[in-house]
Amino acid sequence: MIQRIFLSHPATVDETFLQHMWFAMRFAALLFGAAGAALVHAFIPCLFEKTASRIITRLYGRIHNRGH
Repeated sequence: MIQRIFLSHPATVDETFLQHMWFAMRFAALLFGAAGAALVHAFIPCLFEKTASRIITRLYGRIHNRGH
């Protein structure tokens, strides 16, 4: 059960549990940053014009070929 819950998925991308946790936490932090930039941009359009899309593009590049 422990194997399935905590270790199986990280192994599919050649990571340990802790490596995967760190990656996912950093990914989440960057998504929160992108969301914050988009929220500010919604109210003040001249701010953070490309920040959210730049972060999302970078994140996509990081996960696109993981585990291959």
